[in-house]
Amino acid sequence: MSLEQKHVICRACHAQCGLIVDFKDGKPVATHGNKDNPAYAGFSCSKGRDLQNYHSYPSRLKHSLKKSSGGYDDYEWKTAAKEMAKKIKLIINEHGPDSVALYIGTFGYNTFPSHAFALAFMKAIKSQMIFTSVTIDQPGKAITAALHGIWLAGGYRHKEWDGLLIMGSNPLVSMLGGVGANPAKNLHEAKKRGMKLIVIDPRVTETAKQADLHLQCNPGYDGEILACIIRTIIQEDYHDKDFIKKETKGFSDLVEAVQPFTPKKVSEFAGVTEEELVEAARLYGSFKKADISLGTGPNMSGAGNLSEYLGKVIMSLMGHWRREGELKENVGVFVNGFPPIAAGSGSTPATGFGKKLRVRDLEESTAGLPTGALADEILTPGKGQVKALLVLGGNPMLAWPDQIKTFKAMKKLELLACFDPRKTKTGILSDYIIAPKIHYERYSTSAPNELLGNFGNGWGYEDTYGQICDPILDVPEGSNLCEEQEFFYEMAKELGLNLTINSMAFVDPNVASQNQTIIKTDEPFPDPISIWEAILKGSPVSYVEARKDPDSFKGKRFDRKPDIIQKKPDDWPGYLNIGHPIMISKLKEISLKFGGSPIADAFPFRLISRRLKDALNSAWHESSSLKKRLPHHPAYINPSDMLKVGINDGDLVEITSERSSIKCKSYSAVDVKVGCLAVPHGWGTNPDEEDDPINSGGNTGRLSFNDKNFDPITGIPIMSAIPVKLSKLN
Repeated sequence: MSLEQKHVICRACHAQCGLIVDFKDGKPVATHGNKDNPAYAGFSCSKGRDLQNYHSYPSRLKHSLKKSSGGYDDYEWKTAAKEMAKKIKLIINEHGPDSVALYIGTFGYNTFPSHAFALAFMKAIKSQMIFTSVTIDQPGKAITAALHGIWLAGGYRHKEWDGLLIMGSNPLVSMLGGVGANPAKNLHEAKKRGMKLIVIDPRVTETAKQADLHLQCNPGYDGEILACIIRTIIQEDYHDKDFIKKETKGFSDLVEAVQPFTPKKVSEFAGVTEEELVEAARLYGSFKKADISLGTGPNMSGAGNLSEYLGKVIMSLMGHWRREGELKENVGVFVNGFPPIAAGSGSTPATGFGKKLRVRDLEESTAGLPTGALADEILTPGKGQVKALLVLGGNPMLAWPDQIKTFKAMKKLELLACFDPRKTKTGILSDYIIAPKIHYERYSTSAPNELLGNFGNGWGYEDTYGQICDPILDVPEGSNLCEEQEFFYEMAKELGLNLTINSMAFVDPNVASQNQTIIKTDEPFPDPISIWEAILKGSPVSYVEARKDPDSFKGKRFDRKPDIIQKKPDDWPGYLNIGHPIMISKLKEISLKFGGSPIADAFPFRLISRRLKDALNSAWHESSSLKKRLPHHPAYINPSDMLKVGINDGDLVEITSERSSIKCKSYSAVDVKVGCLAVPHGWGTNPDEEDDPINSGGNTGRLSFNDKNFDPITGIPIMSAIPVKLSKLN
């Protein structure tokens, strides 16, 4: 048997690692990292190495499905597109365009063409009801970019850092945020070089184990801890006074607002000592080039906007941004970055410019429409009620907060359609499940991860890395699969509408809309190369030109000169706002509510979400390799808490919140802080199904109310640090 190797971009998560697939007799037999890849240097994870198996799992759909009286029938996807288009037209004629909503989940972002065509379809039918996973994941990043502003020159990268602070994130497992591509290698090299690492997290995560200082805090006090660090940095004179004077505004308001957050006061509730808080502030204050990265922990714990904002405020207090005359190496390949000017963009509104929802006075923000309110928009009768929902690469039943209300909403819809290669917990409630091509059957580029580089300095790529990927595997014999962009095109064609594709090569939406491509539906569907050319229109490196270089298919550093950071013009109006009134008000609010809640005695534990090394959210839990490593949905509990409640390792437990309860299998875990339960999200059954604590486990979203303790800007409720009680199942 002859061995053939083909290069591919991993789509198991946003990291988009460059992999090699070994083929024997035309079949993939192994997937592994590419040691010659300049960005990933041979890295691969268990999820990526398992990609080859997803193509042949029995659960993988080879035909689209339509619900029938007997369950589901295999269905031709073009027929489904025509039927759905006609249904959507009827719904719009009766209830208006905003009665049709779109939800883009995690995997909807992994495929730029499907993402772009979905947005174009919604624009064509004139619906503004576009929701994404951003507002139930890390919405604070987008809100902070608006309120604090963006330093256009960017920050320093891991090769330059002498320090790094990570809060509520575990990049050695999540692969996102903190230390770039191949995080284990990058962190090891940085530590070897002398970089100091501070981790603030209720768990002794894989990343925390590498820390020089780990504050194992109580969950839900991230904002208070950061405010205390700010207070100490200012009080002990570590801040960069010159940078603050020239490039920021709001300093005096910030100083006043952080005064209540003394180390003594914060230590009483945050579960760390006064000495640890002061040490963290002093250590970060000693750094000359550093970064701060926050993850889903702070964002889901009730004050995510504030925590993300304060992280950027600390960086600005210290002046940890690139300066005039320095080099910016990540100048872009398929995505244009910000102009290399040593200046702040200025503070802009986070809300007040887009769609207003009918419930809870919520509206569109820089993070998008609040997904946490979509179930209410479906259930609330009257003008504007959502009647149809298209789900692209997501699984609302296992991802959204308040699973009980989400279930009622899904059942209420007149049309529910999921684009997914599996029959998910949302799919089994759907009228249609549209089966797409997956991983090795698709064209792709590294642009999605490059775009993420605008989230922060530890995201995306360090320099001008890019990769192109063509299909390396045919679709299964006898299958009838499409790519999602084809389906949206066919629906638009049935409705007599053209599609306007905005370029995804720009972070500025106004510039993106200026680089449009019109897809006429009275003409043949474009070939994949033309689609990618349209999606990356105006990119620094032309997609078509990049295809001419064979090394582009392996992953390469493109020959683009670094930018020299330019001095800001004398009349530059922008700045970094380190004392924004909205965030100052939030600081004052939490300073008046220090401590626990009235339900603390009834619900003494805090359930925190966590990532798993071998699984991403709800995707492919049926993987045989995953089941060998993780046969059950785990609830990780500190041994002292297990002893206190009378639980042994491996017992079935019930976790109860004010909203509902779930059942899981207990795992003794010394790395979890006493008083906390660490439970992965994205698991569980639907509310009308029998609980299955051994296999499916419990859905953490069932423990949340979506209309209590929610953020007034993004609508995200508390999805981590949930007050719960714990008991053993008899």
